[in-house]
Amino acid sequence: MVSRAERTVLADWWWTVDRFTLGALGVLMVAGIVFLMGGAPPVAERLGLPTFHFVNRQVFYLVPAILMLIATSLLTPRQVRRVALLVFIVGMALIVAALYVGPEVKGSRRWISLAGITVQPSEFVKPAFVVLIAWLFAEGGRRRDMPGTIFAILILPATIVPLILQPDIGQTMLVTLVWAAVFFAAGLHIFWVAGIGGMGLAGLVAAYEFIPHVRGRIERFLNDDVGDTFQVDMAMESFAQGGWLGKGPGEGTVKRILPDAHTDFIFAATAEEFGIVVCIAIVLLFAFIVIRSLVLAQRDDDPFCRLAVTGLATLFGIQASINMMVNVHLLPAKGMTLPFISYGGSSLFSLAIGMGFLIALTRRRPRAEIYDAGPRRWGETR
Repeated sequence: MVSRAERTVLADWWWTVDRFTLGALGVLMVAGIVFLMGGAPPVAERLGLPTFHFVNRQVFYLVPAILMLIATSLLTPRQVRRVALLVFIVGMALIVAALYVGPEVKGSRRWISLAGITVQPSEFVKPAFVVLIAWLFAEGGRRRDMPGTIFAILILPATIVPLILQPDIGQTMLVTLVWAAVFFAAGLHIFWVAGIGGMGLAGLVAAYEFIPHVRGRIERFLNDDVGDTFQVDMAMESFAQGGWLGKGPGEGTVKRILPDAHTDFIFAATAEEFGIVVCIAIVLLFAFIVIRSLVLAQRDDDPFCRLAVTGLATLFGIQASINMMVNVHLLPAKGMTLPFISYGGSSLFSLAIGMGFLIALTRRRPRAEIYDAGPRRWGETR
């Protein structure tokens, strides 16, 4: 236990952090390791790797990810903005570099090798992008001499154009949806709602017309007789085989032929072994984190913190929803991970940074620290 009388950084952090959110994230991380022990070994064996290769690597990634989350959650709102700006600039530079020197995987150039480690830069851009647009929208509403709203609008195409060129339509849709959610929370006029919806629909039609693999995924989703639907069919079979209570840990059979049972379709692999009841519990856990974050955002007096937490919670919730909806055949396959549960180092570190930002911005702060978003105005003490 940490005494309230202690005036250390750790003590201040412990007594100001939202422990409900922190605990829920901890449960997700532990659950991710447990579920990977069920879904990952068959994939490793098919690839000729040691049985627990992916599990061991996920544990190896999880330790620095937890440290990264805690370190990020110690930041002040001003430091969050500075770190986000740095991560965004570096991430966008790596995305552009990946277009030229990154390996081509399934027709996309989304990864780049750094010191022998393969990184997906777009994963790190997402939380940084949310913080930056929240800052710009907040400043635009606070200061008439600051064209923050215009910059927030311009930063969207600057971010998604490189993603489209990769191409990575899933991440493009996710970034756009979160941007629209933050814009709406900042006081978006109904005219803009219609305009953004129309542009999103036009972008989807353009992707269908000009990007072959997007057209293929949509057609397979709408018509099972077109193309290969093996993964989705096996995912649905996992739910049918598992039933409400599942077959038991290690007893699944469909996962042995499901290609991405440790990443995109880990939710389906979990359903087979642990049952639909456990899957519902996972959905409720994600919902708790999102709703808890939105409640804390609503209580915050600082426009920047309110918008940033709203955006980060929306990013977290939409990504989880997309993954689970793909598993139950409600959306075309997107190649998007289930937060803190699917295997993947880049995804895990990105989520740690994003949730670290969220925890840092939802910490209870003295009122003198609330208005630290810009120059010393409004009688600020910082």
